[in-house]
Amino acid sequence: MNIADLPNAQAVCIHIDLDDLSLAVAQRIAELAAQAIAVRGVFHVALAGGETPRRCYEKLRGLAIDWAHVQVYFGDERCLPSANAQRNDKMVRDILLEHIDIPLDNIHAIPAELGAREAATRYAVVLEKIAPLDLVLLGMGEDGHTASLFQGNPATESAAAAVPVFNAPKQPAERVSISMSTLNAARHKIFLVAGTGKHSALEQMLSGALLPAARVASAEWHLDRAAVSG
Repeated sequence: MNIADLPNAQAVCIHIDLDDLSLAVAQRIAELAAQAIAVRGVFHVALAGGETPRRCYEKLRGLAIDWAHVQVYFGDERCLPSANAQRNDKMVRDILLEHIDIPLDNIHAIPAELGAREAATRYAVVLEKIAPLDLVLLGMGEDGHTASLFQGNPATESAAAAVPVFNAPKQPAERVSISMSTLNAARHKIFLVAGTGKHSALEQMLSGALLPAARVASAEWHLDRAAVSG
């Protein structure tokens, strides 16, 4: 497949392996943070959960970033109790946030423990106050979903800033996600996609399938060779 033809992609970068991909994206995040802080005095970034971003966060800890001027948000969250090991904010805190000098007030978790509808309503207010986000970091599932926006789920079509997700095909079925409109409004979008399991979704997108990840406009795609070659 000609990965350069990936729909809606602003740029496509292929890396040797996950380690190489993770370092490149971490460096790109540091670059975008410095640019935003220089121009606007703040960097608003939404972080992703999942195994691929985890490696990137490990790399990010060692880079020179003015964390006092970074405001951290989350792309999606599972409706589980606070500090549950399966929550995205728990992983990001353990791997990144507890290792850097960032004020606690700069971290804006999704209150998913309140249930999807209430949490989405509250998080939408938070996002609307600072829109647009400077950067959204995204992964992609083997089915082509991104954040917690799944193919055929009504939440994927909502225009709200943050949306409740019910009946997700992956457990837990109740989640909260920033919306497709919020994703597309962000100044920068970066996908991290690694592993052979992602190859099929990439092929489908290249064949014209409008999977949720393909609907994110003008994104940078960072792929490892395993995802490209299958």
